[in-house]
Amino acid sequence: MTAARGARAGHSASVNASVNLLARASRANVHIEASVPADHPTAQLLGTDRAGSGTIVEDTGIILTVNYVVLGASRVKVFLYDGTELTADVAAQDAISGLAVVRVPAAALSTVSTHTSAPPRVGDEVFLVSSIGEGGTRVANGNITYVGPFEANWEYCLDRAMMVSALNPGLGGGALIDRFGSAIGVVSLSINAVGRFSLAVPIQCFLEVRDELLTNGRRTAAIGRAWLGLFCYAMRGHVIVAGLLPGAPADRAGLKQGDVILKIDDHEVADRRTLYQHLWTHTAGEAVRLKVFRDSEVSVIEVSTVDVEDFLG
Repeated sequence: MTAARGARAGHSASVNASVNLLARASRANVHIEASVPADHPTAQLLGTDRAGSGTIVEDTGIILTVNYVVLGASRVKVFLYDGTELTADVAAQDAISGLAVVRVPAAALSTVSTHTSAPPRVGDEVFLVSSIGEGGTRVANGNITYVGPFEANWEYCLDRAMMVSALNPGLGGGALIDRFGSAIGVVSLSINAVGRFSLAVPIQCFLEVRDELLTNGRRTAAIGRAWLGLFCYAMRGHVIVAGLLPGAPADRAGLKQGDVILKIDDHEVADRRTLYQHLWTHTAGEAVRLKVFRDSEVSVIEVSTVDVEDFLG
C-alpha cells in the first residue's frame, strides 16, 4: 500500500468512526415536551408549553436535560429517536447546576457514555446534539473556547462552565459530545451577546451528585439556600436590577427594575458574583438588607428570602 493510499484509508477510518459516534449519540437524544400550569410562577416568563432536548445516559431510563424545560411541569412527554412516545417523571432538579433528570420506563434504550478520560480543555473538538422536534435531531460541531467560572442574571453561578464556538442547532438540554463519543456536558444556552457561542454545563455537575439527586430529588447543598427572585446585570462596577419574578421575595419587598444594588448587608456589591456569594451565606427565611440607589436617593430595603425550589415547586 502506498503512503497516499494509507493516508486516505486512515482518514476514511477516522471519518467513519466519527459518524458512528455521532449516530450513537443521536439515537440517545430525545425530544421533551412539558406542560406547566398557568399559575406557576415561571409560566409568564417561560411559557406553559415547553420543549427541549435530553440525553439518555443510563439504560434504566435516566435522561439528563436542563431544569428550565421541566420546571413546574405537571406532565412530561419524551419522544425517542424512532418517534416512540413515553410518559416521563421529573426525577430530580438541581437549582445549583441548572440541570434536571427525567425518567422513563426502562426498556431497550440507546445511551451515551458519560465516562471521559480527561477534563475538557480549550481547543478540544466537540459536537452539539439537539432535538428539533418529535423524531428530529441536528448536530453542530465546534471547539471549546472557554472553561471557567460563569454567572448569569437569574441568581445562577458556576465555578466551571464551558463555552463552545457553535450555536445550539436545536432545543436546549442536548448533549455536548467529545471526539470519543462521550457526553461531557449539557447544552444550556446560546449566548449571542458575546458572539456565536453556546454555554454548556459540565457533565461532572451531574455525576458528582448523581446518587444524591436520584435519591432525594434535589441536591442537599441547595436545600434552604437563600433566594431573592430577581434578574440583574453588571455595568461599570454596579449591579442593576433588570427584572423581578412576580410574587418572589424581591418583588414583595418593593425592589424595582432599574434599582442599583450598592450593598448586601455590609458588603459592597460591584458584580453579580459578589452579590450571589454573599446572598448564599444566608439560609432561606433569613432577611438580607439591600442598599439601593433609586431616583437620586439611597435607601435600605430588607428582603425576607425563601428557598427557590420550595417557591418554584
